[in-house]
Amino acid sequence: MQWSINQKVITQMSHYETVFILNPVLSAEQVRETVDKFRGIIEANGGKVVHSENWGLRKLAYPIEKKKSGFYELLQFEMDGEHINGLEVNLKRDERIMRFLTVALDKYALAYAESRRNKAKSNA
Repeated sequence: MQWSINQKVITQMSHYETVFILNPVLSAEQVRETVDKFRGIIEANGGKVVHSENWGLRKLAYPIEKKKSGFYELLQFEMDGEHINGLEVNLKRDERIMRFLTVALDKYALAYAESRRNKAKSNA
């Protein structure tokens, strides 16, 4: 969505959340590099990473590529919707990513995500 005020174009940023599962054979450094890569892609497209969580190594509900576990990562970010497709293409092309899901957050999901972050901060 774009608005024009005195010939300046203002683009409204939408809120998104992406969870991706990384191959379990990766080292901690490789996991960090992969997360940094996608943070960079978001920021290069004018987005802003609001929150990032490492959920660690978890068992999968069903085998993916003959793997029974994977490293889960969560990225919450603001970005123009036009660039989501490009982000997902990069997620599909990266051989370290086994699965991913990107969802747009509405005001209720955004409020829940913020309360969950605040609860995690108070418990830490």
